[in-house]
Amino acid sequence: MQQNIIKIIVGSTNPVKINAATKAMAQLFPESQLHATGMEAPSGVAAQPMTDAETRLGAINRVRYCQQYHREHQQQADYYVAMEGGVDHFEFGPATFAYIAIGHQQQLAIGRSAMLPLPTQVYRALEAGEELGHVMDRLFNTVNIKQKGGAIGLLTHGHATRESIYTQGIILAMAPLLNPQFYP
Repeated sequence: MQQNIIKIIVGSTNPVKINAATKAMAQLFPESQLHATGMEAPSGVAAQPMTDAETRLGAINRVRYCQQYHREHQQQADYYVAMEGGVDHFEFGPATFAYIAIGHQQQLAIGRSAMLPLPTQVYRALEAGEELGHVMDRLFNTVNIKQKGGAIGLLTHGHATRESIYTQGIILAMAPLLNPQFYP
C-alpha cells in the first residue's frame, strides 16, 4: 500500500512554525507522508502587529505570497500554512495570540490561537516599538526565545509553548477544509 504524500509550504523559515505545521498535519493525516518546507514570506504588516486585524492580515498575506510564488514557478503544494503572532489590548488587558491562515486549492481557512495575557510592562515596550521576542529575552535573560518556547513558554513555566499553541491553532483552522460540506 502506497502512502499518500502531502506537501505543505509554511510561510516562514522559523523552525517553531514549521514543526507546528508538521505536527498538526501529522495528527490530522496520520496515514500520510508529510513534506513540510518553510520559505520566507513577507507579512506586509509591522514586524510586531499591534491589533487583531493587523495580525490576521499578516497571516493571510503570507499564505497568498506562498501561493503566488508557487504558481509563478509552476510548483504546487497541497496546503499553504502561515502563522502571524500579534498583540492587542482587550477589555481585560493586553494579550498575545496568533492567526493561522491555510490555503488549500481555492479555499482559505482562517483560525486563531488561544490568547496569552501579557504583563502591562511588556505591552508598554511593544507600544514603544519593540518586538515581543526581544522584550521577553530581556525580561527573562534568554536568547532568541521566539524560535524556542516563546513568551508562552516563559509565562506558563513551560506548560504551553509557542509551538503547541500554533499546532492547536492549525488543527482548529483546518475544520472548514476537513468538513467542506458544512462550510460554504
